[in-house]
Amino acid sequence: MKIITLPDELSLSSSMSIVVYDYESITEISKQQILLNKNTFSFLQEGTKEVFFGDSAYAIDNSQFLLMKSGHCLMTEKLSNDSEYYRSILFFFSDEIVLQFIRKFKLEISVSKTTYSTYSFDYDSFIKRFVDSLLDISKLSKSLQENMLSIKFDEIMLYLIDLNGLDFLYSLINNSDNQYQKFIQTIESNRLNKLTIKELSFLSNMSVSTFKREFEKHFHSSPSKWFQDQRLEHSAFLLKNESKRPSDIFEEIGYENLSNFIHAFKIKFGVTPKQYQSS
Repeated sequence: MKIITLPDELSLSSSMSIVVYDYESITEISKQQILLNKNTFSFLQEGTKEVFFGDSAYAIDNSQFLLMKSGHCLMTEKLSNDSEYYRSILFFFSDEIVLQFIRKFKLEISVSKTTYSTYSFDYDSFIKRFVDSLLDISKLSKSLQENMLSIKFDEIMLYLIDLNGLDFLYSLINNSDNQYQKFIQTIESNRLNKLTIKELSFLSNMSVSTFKREFEKHFHSSPSKWFQDQRLEHSAFLLKNESKRPSDIFEEIGYENLSNFIHAFKIKFGVTPKQYQSS
C-alpha cells in the first residue's frame, strides 16, 4: 500500500508553516498508511474517521474533531450515510508554530507522565463558528492567510487549554528519541486492535523484518502468538466480568467464526468459554 504524505500530497504550499485545506471525498479508505509531516486538526464535517497511532486510537463521528501530532498513523474514512460523502477541514501547523505559541503566552509546560499522538474533542457552538471562519480565511490570498491563521491558531489553542488543561499541548512538543519506548508503547496500545504485522511495523517506523526481530527480542514470543494470547486473555475477562456470550465476542477478539475461537480458548485455558464462565 502506498504511503500518503500530508500535507505534501494536497498540493499546498510547502513554505507555509500553517495552512487550511477543505478535504472532500466520495471514496472510502481503510487503514491507509499516512505520514503527517505537520501537526493537524481534523475538523470532521461529514462521515466517520478512525485513526491508529503507536500510542493511541480514536473513532469519531462528526460530533467530534481530532488533534493529531505529526508522525505515522493508519487512517480510515467512511462516507456519511445521508450525503454519501466525506468531508474534513484540515488545519495543518508546524512544531515551530507550537513553540512560538508557548513562548508568546509564557506557558509553563510541566512534564506529563503520559503523552499521546492524538486527542479527541467535542464540538460546541464556539468551535463550529471557528471552523466556519477558517473556511472564510482559506479563500483569501496566501500572504494574508498565513498571518490570519496564526491568530486563529492562538485562538483555538487558548480555548482548548481553558477547557482541557495543558497536557495535550505538551504532547505536541514531546519528541521522545527513545525508539525502544516508542516500540513498546505501540505494541501495548494496540494489543487488542486487529492490526496486521505490516500495519504495526509502519506505526513503529520499522521494516516488517526489523519489527519481528525486535518483537521476539523484547517479548520472547512471535507477534502472532503474543497478540493471540492477549486477545484470549481479554476474552476471558469479558466472559467472567461482563457476562458476555462467546457468540458476542469472537469477532471482537479477532476470530472469523465461533468454533475457531472456542478451539483456541480451550487450548489456552483447558476449558471451553462456557465452562470457564460458569466455573
